[in-house]
Amino acid sequence: MALSEQAKTLLDMVYRVGAPRFHELTVAQARHSFSKLQFAFGAAPQPVASTTEVPMARDDGAALLARLYRPLAAAADDVLPLVIYFHGGGWCVGNVGTHDSLCRQLANASGCAVFSVEYRLAPEHPFPAAIEDGLFAAEWAWENAALLGVDPNRIALAGDSAGGNLSIVTALLARDRGSVPICYMVLIYPSTEMQSARTSRELFGQGYFLDQESLVWFVERYLPQGDVEDWRASPMRAESLAGLPPVLLVTAECDPLTDDSLAFAERVRLEGGAVEHLGVEGMVHGFITLGKLFHEAEEVVAQISRRLQDVLKIYQSVESKR
Repeated sequence: MALSEQAKTLLDMVYRVGAPRFHELTVAQARHSFSKLQFAFGAAPQPVASTTEVPMARDDGAALLARLYRPLAAAADDVLPLVIYFHGGGWCVGNVGTHDSLCRQLANASGCAVFSVEYRLAPEHPFPAAIEDGLFAAEWAWENAALLGVDPNRIALAGDSAGGNLSIVTALLARDRGSVPICYMVLIYPSTEMQSARTSRELFGQGYFLDQESLVWFVERYLPQGDVEDWRASPMRAESLAGLPPVLLVTAECDPLTDDSLAFAERVRLEGGAVEHLGVEGMVHGFITLGKLFHEAEEVVAQISRRLQDVLKIYQSVESKR
């Protein structure tokens, strides 16, 4: 359980200067702080073939937005596999912009189109707004695959932290509704339970970037009614995890959520699912978007992309061109 030198540098900087932590900030301040962190330490944005801002009209008349990335190597008429991406940020902070560099990397390295969803954030839009947006975006993308230039038979879900939670819940809801045929999931240090007493919560709950008080701060804003046992908030509480698509689980060694993620993976396996685990030594929660600081981030994106290529190739439609 040794932090990498880069992780030590980040933590020394954060705690030495006494930078306020999320739970010590207003929501607006927390969002600004998170954005500044991504700007300072995120990888340089790569060029892609195109980005398109996609409005999706909800039944209430409001628009849910997403950004579609097509990889640099893709021809205009290529029908691509699709990765629907949900950003992290405790359901309260983060946006398509904070994860722009990551989604560009993922598109180019995997050869997939990436559909990054601007789901509603708490506390303005508490639970279950985010999961409603997640399912709506997945079903909309599947129904409008031709418009997006993607293959409806090759759709994967991906997300980090809170976005990993939304990926799991979206997959379970789609399973229960018999709607989107999701064929793969990439879960990057996902939140699987709102409350837990597993060992990593204690070991890494203070001084490892995602502190226990900040976890509580996020949960209180996302779940103001205290619905911590609702399986749509804590998917480990779902009655059944059977029928989920194959999963690639990425965990960080020094992350309070790691043991929860591993317990979730074990339950998926016990119920007949397939999970591949990629554990990243010396890393803290949130490393995947901080590529300027952590070379491990680029290496993990490359590994994720290879898995996406291998799995989604199996589902490739006979007709690969429009």
